[in-house]
Amino acid sequence: MSITATRTRMTGIGRVLVIVYAVMALAATGRSFVQIVRKFDEAPLAYTLSAIAAGVYILATLALVLAGRRGWYTVAWVAIVFELVGVIVVGVLSLAVPELFQHDSVWSVFGRGYLFIPLVLPMFGIWWLRMHRPVDVASATEVTA
Repeated sequence: MSITATRTRMTGIGRVLVIVYAVMALAATGRSFVQIVRKFDEAPLAYTLSAIAAGVYILATLALVLAGRRGWYTVAWVAIVFELVGVIVVGVLSLAVPELFQHDSVWSVFGRGYLFIPLVLPMFGIWWLRMHRPVDVASATEVTA
């Protein structure tokens, strides 16, 4: 007997979440590219962190789109938790040791330059992942048996 798990299309808040992640990926990539090309020597730490943030947003966007597959679901968790830890650590450091961040990065002051979206977005991402676990093949077998 062949078992096929039906793949549901991402709708509603999941689609909005992916769109916001994609916009953040584009914004962070553009910002980090310009910062690194034009003035990397002025603030290498901040600009490197902006590039890391861009990579995390790109990975999280892709992983959320493919989160119906167990491997990508795990990648989405790792990327989003890394993002949350990154924005908290960089946010605290940018306030506690401002000389490290003479120029803003994407995550400086908890994403103030992006209307604090970098601080709130991973919380929604974690919530969405918890509510939308991938269908396990073993579970699908038990349901159809």
